[in-house]
Amino acid sequence: MTRSPLSISGVIPAHLQPFTADGRLDEANLRKHLRALLDVSGISGITTNAHASETATLTQDERARQLDIVLEEANGRVPVIAGIYEDGSAKAATAAVRAQQAGADGLLVFPSAVLDGGGYQRPEMARRHFGEIASATDLPLIAFIYPNFSALRFTVDGITELCAEIDTIAAVKEWSNDIVIYERTRRALKSLDRDVAVLSSFSRSLFSSLCVGADGILSGHGSIVASLHVRLWEAVNKLDLAEARRVWDQIWPLAEECYKEPLLDGHNRMKNILALTGGIDDAYVRSPLQPLSDEERAALRVVIAESGLVHA
Repeated sequence: MTRSPLSISGVIPAHLQPFTADGRLDEANLRKHLRALLDVSGISGITTNAHASETATLTQDERARQLDIVLEEANGRVPVIAGIYEDGSAKAATAAVRAQQAGADGLLVFPSAVLDGGGYQRPEMARRHFGEIASATDLPLIAFIYPNFSALRFTVDGITELCAEIDTIAAVKEWSNDIVIYERTRRALKSLDRDVAVLSSFSRSLFSSLCVGADGILSGHGSIVASLHVRLWEAVNKLDLAEARRVWDQIWPLAEECYKEPLLDGHNRMKNILALTGGIDDAYVRSPLQPLSDEERAALRVVIAESGLVHA
């Protein structure tokens, strides 16, 4: 198998993870979902083992199996980014080695939950965490920037220093959810003496962030609107703002419904949208998440109709 070179730009959806009714990985529906994403002309990668694929609920063996399936389905057509979701730095480094050995093209590194008590005030801890991962693998890393209300957030100075110090950090997934911080972060990273890609994950304000400037989109929401993300991305890059606004008007009601409070149901809602539009058979989740109510599913049907969303 010849693998595509890693291009950290463009539209890189993070896939969802279907489960069976008894809580096992639903491999048949995962493959169906992945094939639909891979058939979208214009996507430039697939992200796995991330929030959208409910990695927090998976065992190490299940994460490995999920990555193997994504690599099999991608089959070198696009790069595969594997999430590294571990609290301890040594565990994260071990997971990075396993992902590289499996064939991943790059790694999306989540902040360690150990730093939940205010790691943004101790940026040297994040640098140590990333440093241990970077020492274990030569794969390009994508640093995950959490929302600005999160205790796991980076300050602008913190993420800039991190990227300046660790040269295998090739990109950031920017989910600050603050357009002012987004722009400050982008400007700071673009002032470095090497290129660090800024991938917007600002799903409720994606149009705005792309207009400020971005190198691509990396988002779980892309798992249900990949073709619309491609159209939006291409329109903004062509400076066709009229077309970009038309596409954003289609995406916006879905983004608002998926990311409303409580946010913890966001990927549950996306999975239900995928099921309601024929992308997978059912929208099972693992405990402690619970099925959506009939009222919530009815609300999803409304925004599906508003957006004109039809699964490919």
